[in-house]
Order: sequence, then C-alpha cells, then structure tokens
Amino acid sequence: MGENAAVLNLDELNLRLPAKARLMGIDLGTKTIGLALSDVERRLASPLETIRRTKFTADVTKMLELARKHEVAAFVIGLPLNMDGGEGPRAQSTRAFVRQTALLTPLPFVFWDERLSTAAVTRELIAQDASRAKRAEVVDRMAAAYILQGGLDRLARLQAS
Repeated sequence: MGENAAVLNLDELNLRLPAKARLMGIDLGTKTIGLALSDVERRLASPLETIRRTKFTADVTKMLELARKHEVAAFVIGLPLNMDGGEGPRAQSTRAFVRQTALLTPLPFVFWDERLSTAAVTRELIAQDASRAKRAEVVDRMAAAYILQGGLDRLARLQAS
C-alpha cells in the first residue's frame, strides 16, 4: 500500500467512515507516542495511553493492538509543522512513521496540524496547577486528545454542511 492509499484528508475519511467507528489520535514524539480515543459518536476525544518508545515494531504493535481492542477505523496523527507552515525533520519523521505503519495495517491515517497542541495542553495543565511530574506524565496523551479533538470538530462541521 503506497502512502497515497494510506493517507486521506478529512473530507475523504468522512466519506469512508462507518457509523459508530472510533478514531485514534496520535501525538508522535521522539521518546513517547501519546494516544487518544474518540467516542463512537466521534464527538469527544479522551486521552488513552502513552507508549514509551523502544523499537518501531514493538511500539506499533502495541498501538495497533489498542486500535483493534477499541475498534478504531482510522488514525488522526499530529503533523509537527514549523510555525511558517513548512516541514522540518520532525514532520518528515512523522511521515516516515506513517509510511512504515501503513505496511502493517489497512487503517487509514489523516495528518492534522499539531503546531500548538503540546503548548496548549501544557498551558492548560499549568493553569490547573498540575505539578511538573504530573504534566510530564499526561501531556503526550492529552496532546493526542487535543489533536484528535481538532479532527473531530472538523469532521462534525463537514457532516453538518
């Protein structure tokens, strides 16, 4: 399966999604993979889990097991663009992760601009007076939920129009 078959935009995904199918949000970091899950109505994203990165195959196997367990139909993965909208090494690394993962699953991916997700989540946690240790523990899966919520909100607007 080539990258084009594995990667859809939200409009294309909207046309292919079965009713009551969950989406999984992914915040891909260098040390962790934050995961979030939508409800079956695809209205709300909730933090799910943080995978400590070890080896590609082990990390992806765990992620795909969770996707199967929760009956996920597609992934919304944060694409870390530069502030000017250009793609740097982290965006290229994310695209490579998707290309490799697409060889192991038929589920499609949607890229979502995640430029401000971690910063927004960190600000919210600071506002809630979460300790630095607590923030470090939850920020990745909360960032994944933030990314996924952006995709869900856009899907809801597509379905309403």
